[in-house]
Amino acid sequence: MSTVAPPDLDAVIAELAEHDDAELLAGGTDFMVEVNHGHRRPTRVVSLHRVAELKEWSRVGDRLIIGAGVTHARLEAAPFTELVPVLAQSARTVGSPQIRNAGTIGGNLATASPAGDTLPPLAALDASITLAGPAGRRTLALEEYIIGPKRTSRDRTEVIVSVEVPVLDGPQEYLKVGTRNAMVISVAGVAFVVDRGGRNVRCALGSVGPTPIRAREAEAWVAGLIDWGSSTVAEGVAVEFGARVAAASLPIDDHRSTAAYRRHAIGVCARRALVRCFP
Repeated sequence: MSTVAPPDLDAVIAELAEHDDAELLAGGTDFMVEVNHGHRRPTRVVSLHRVAELKEWSRVGDRLIIGAGVTHARLEAAPFTELVPVLAQSARTVGSPQIRNAGTIGGNLATASPAGDTLPPLAALDASITLAGPAGRRTLALEEYIIGPKRTSRDRTEVIVSVEVPVLDGPQEYLKVGTRNAMVISVAGVAFVVDRGGRNVRCALGSVGPTPIRAREAEAWVAGLIDWGSSTVAEGVAVEFGARVAAASLPIDDHRSTAAYRRHAIGVCARRALVRCFP
């Protein structure tokens, strides 16, 4: 196995274009699990750790542009806790401190696992993904980028450069259920985002479908029943909202959970998220 660490994005793209067997390595928290279990046998690894552009983030007006190399440890801390609380909350649930210091938001997007913790928040925020390749750069909506379980529309010669999300006025919540309280793969997860300016809410689900699911019908239904003046909602509305969100899920039975439990958990998490934002 050969390993190279190009100094910039152009050099990374050149490596991918020149070598058909080249594989990208960022934090390695998914990559090395597959290597250690014999599921992956790389022959040429292109490390991204020297590419400074991928580790940067910026705010442009009411938009955040977050480099693909920004780690979960950075995302769980200020200023992200104030700018995009739902993303910070989800980053805090990823693995152990060691994993969060290594794993990146770009890695979560590249793996595109249905259980990826940052993916429901990105779906709720209507995130867009920028890719760079030999033909230049292109930007895709998250639902265009993730096309199936661990499947994306990224070409082999492309690199995830950044993810862009809005800075919204309103509370945000991420709730996750696992088989224990910490360092666990998600069994079900809900990202809930309030946009006071637009008087709407966004609710995205994780681990209950092949890709992140937006409960758009439930979102539209509950937005009309929220008292936006007092920021409250009736208890019966919250219960019905949970049921509608659960109905939007597409869970399966697997070694971590039954479909029935996942659907129940999603409903409970959605109801709690709504009540936390509109007590």
